[in-house]
Amino acid sequence: MDEKGEPATDRYASGTARGGRLASLLALILGVALLALIVRTFAFSLFTIPSESMMPGLMPGDTIAAEKWPFGYSNNSLPFDLPLIPGRWFAHQPERGDVVIFKHPVDRTDYVKRVIGLPGDEVKLRDGYVILNGQILSQSATDEAIVPVGPNTPCAWGGREEVRPAGGADCRYRRNREYLPSGVSYEVLDYGRTPQDNWGPREVPAGTLFVLGDNRDNSMDSRFPAVPGGGVGFVAQDRLVGQAGAVLWSTDGSGSWLDPGSWFSGLRRERTGKAL
Repeated sequence: MDEKGEPATDRYASGTARGGRLASLLALILGVALLALIVRTFAFSLFTIPSESMMPGLMPGDTIAAEKWPFGYSNNSLPFDLPLIPGRWFAHQPERGDVVIFKHPVDRTDYVKRVIGLPGDEVKLRDGYVILNGQILSQSATDEAIVPVGPNTPCAWGGREEVRPAGGADCRYRRNREYLPSGVSYEVLDYGRTPQDNWGPREVPAGTLFVLGDNRDNSMDSRFPAVPGGGVGFVAQDRLVGQAGAVLWSTDGSGSWLDPGSWFSGLRRERTGKAL
C-alpha cells in the first residue's frame, strides 16, 4: 500500500473500469454510426424539397423518405462521394409515373421528378400535352390548387394571389389530372402557354429516363440540357438514389431555430404522412 491514499491495486482497478466504460461508449457510438450508414445506404434517406417544381404533390418544406431498394444500388446510393459500389447492384427499372430522387448529371445535387419516358419511348410535348409513343396523355380539369402564401411558398408567377379577410393570403393555381396509359394518374399545374409547352420528339436513349416536374411550367427537367443548377437532360439510371415515399413532416418556413416556440407553429400537420 502507498503511504497515503487508496491502495495501488484499487487505483489500477478503478482506472481499468473507467477505460472499459470509455471503450464501451466508443463501441456504442461506432455501432450507432455504422447502423445509420447502413440504413442511409440501403434502406432510407431523408430529403427536404427545396423548390416548387413538383407542386402540387410535393411542396417546398416537405421532408420525404427516399426508399433506396426499389431501383438497386450504386455509388449514388451512398451518403458520401466515394466509388465503393461498382456498377449497379440489384438494378430494377422504374415504372412510368414513379417519383424518383436522383443525382444531377453535372453537379450531383439531389433532384426529384416524375418518370414519364422509359428507354426506347418516343416523347414529345405539344401545347402542354405529353405525347408518349404517339398517344396523348389525357388531362382533366380539377378544382384549383390553393396554397397558403408563406416563406416556403411565395405566390409564383403562374398563380393568383388572394388576401384572406382574417389575414394572410392564398395562391390559386390551375390544376389538372394527367393519365398515363397504365391508368396511373397524378395532378399537374398549368400556368398557361410557355415555350417549354412544345418539345421533341425525341427517343429516350438506352439506360436513361425522361423525367418531368408536376409543376410543368416551373420545372427544370429533361426538356432542358443538363447544366449546373438547371435542366437535367435524359437521366442515366445509375444516377438514381431512390423512390420518393411518404411526406414525414412539412414546414411553412416561418419557424426559426433560435425560437423554440416557433418550431411547432410552422408545421403543416395536414401534410404529415401524405403518400405520393
